[in-house]
Amino acid sequence: MPSYYGLYVAMWVGLPALILFALWTGLEGIVVNNMVRASLPASITSLSAQEINLIMVDIHNLAYGNITSRVPEPALTAAADYYNHLRGIGNGALAVVMLALACAGLFFAKGRIHPKLRARNQVEQVVNVILILCSLVAILTTVGIVLSLLFEAIRFFTKVPPAEFLLGLHWSPQTAIRADQVASDGAFGAVPLFTGTLLIAAIAMAVAVPLGLMSAIYMSEYAPSKVRGTVKPILEILAGIPTVVYGFFAALTMAPFVRDVGQSLGFGVSSESALAAGVVMGIMIIPFVSSLSDDIINAVPQSLRDGSYGLGATKSETIRNVVLPAALPGIVGAVLLAVSRAIGETMIVVMAAGLAANLTGNPLDAVSTVTVQIATLLVGDQEFDSAKTLSAFGLGLVLFTVTLTLNIIALRVVRKYREKYD
Repeated sequence: MPSYYGLYVAMWVGLPALILFALWTGLEGIVVNNMVRASLPASITSLSAQEINLIMVDIHNLAYGNITSRVPEPALTAAADYYNHLRGIGNGALAVVMLALACAGLFFAKGRIHPKLRARNQVEQVVNVILILCSLVAILTTVGIVLSLLFEAIRFFTKVPPAEFLLGLHWSPQTAIRADQVASDGAFGAVPLFTGTLLIAAIAMAVAVPLGLMSAIYMSEYAPSKVRGTVKPILEILAGIPTVVYGFFAALTMAPFVRDVGQSLGFGVSSESALAAGVVMGIMIIPFVSSLSDDIINAVPQSLRDGSYGLGATKSETIRNVVLPAALPGIVGAVLLAVSRAIGETMIVVMAAGLAANLTGNPLDAVSTVTVQIATLLVGDQEFDSAKTLSAFGLGLVLFTVTLTLNIIALRVVRKYREKYD
């Protein structure tokens, strides 16, 4: 098969050069920075490691033409020029060596081309190795995320007892930045955050599940093929809208609407409310429920419908008593995946529900969620080792555990109760 001989040659031409490029990309910064640091005068190299790191940042900013934190000194300007000089030499040498490797690979592979060469076997072995490496990268990335989250969460729980964090009723993570600064020791009871997260997620699912499921039933059972081909893509456009746009809609349209309607009915409604954020979040999640449910309902065999019609059932009775029970495990899995999406949403809550961590079940009050607090805690001038900053990792661990549990439950439900048809 001539195509495999071509792939064999392309493999020897491209892979060595790509491997060299990847290695140099990872090592260039370390090599060049060490050479630039070694060229600095003794007055700079005698400073502490943190001060030298700040100076290196200024050198990088000078080299790239960015704003520096100090007036450039002659030594820093010379170091920036030397940095650019080294990078230019490195890039030029990299291009030459990559070209040489590609030419060497071309001549080597061309010399081995022969009718008895099992090119397909060798090409497929290389492809198999690449696929294994991609899988390992994905797995190791997941493991790295979990371990980094776990280690920082353990550091937080050495400062704050887990019982106080999981059962405390007051959330105020403000702590003193300096020893001479007057501030509270902070309160890290996360129950108000869990309550706000569940409240907004419940409102969102109360909007998304009925609308999404009903639209899926209409598209799969009632709509003509032309209507379905038009309505489903339009509905799925909602999934492609950025969440910050939903946040603008919630803050500028939905929140004032909820407030005005509530006040006209005599209710006290906050300018930022869980109801406004939950409704908009539910609109955002509708495509997840409708699209997955539509595919699941369409997977139910037509023979079940025909058997129901043969017994005298109407279309609505067939959908209610035959189609939906057969598709129920998949629909439950879709709903649980949508719940995970709702729990992890941030921008809509920030812009429409506020930052106040209130322990309330009233959807007309302002609340905060776990994701909002994580985003808030990791910005600002608080030192990284403080309980305030580390509490974000404790919240992240809880959020990760909850979403992982929901995903596992969804998979177990689908696998255990799904129907297998011939």
